[in-house]
Amino acid sequence: MPASARALELTAIAAEAAADKLAEDIVALDVSETLVITDVFLLCSAANDRQVKAIVDAVEEALDKIDVDPVRREGEREGRWVLLDYVDIVVHVQHSEERSYYGLERLWKDGQRIALPESVTRPRDVHEARTERA
Repeated sequence: MPASARALELTAIAAEAAADKLAEDIVALDVSETLVITDVFLLCSAANDRQVKAIVDAVEEALDKIDVDPVRREGEREGRWVLLDYVDIVVHVQHSEERSYYGLERLWKDGQRIALPESVTRPRDVHEARTERA
C-alpha cells in the first residue's frame, strides 16, 4: 500500500519549509512497503550545523501551523543529523558529510521516490531565497 494522502501532504509542507532554508538535495522516499513505522522518509542536507538547526526549526514551525508536532526528536544536541518523527513521515536533516557517509538513499533504495513540488526541486540561490522571504 503506497504512502497515505496525509503523509504526502506533510511531506510537501516539510519539503517546502526545508527548501525555504536552502536545504540541499531534498528527496522523499515512500518506505511504506518496507517499514511499518512510517510511510515516508524526507531527506535533506545542509552545509553546516547552523543550517541544520535552521532547517529543523523551519520544518517544525511549518508543521506546527497545521497542529502537527513530532512525537520524537533525535540528534539536536550534535546538530549534524536531526531526525524528526511525525509518525506518517520521518524527516532526516543531515550535515552534508553525514548524508554522504550514511547514504540513506542507498539503504532505502527499494522505496519509490515521491515527486516534490517544483518550488522544492528547482535550484535556488541565496539572493532568490532572501527576496522571496522579504
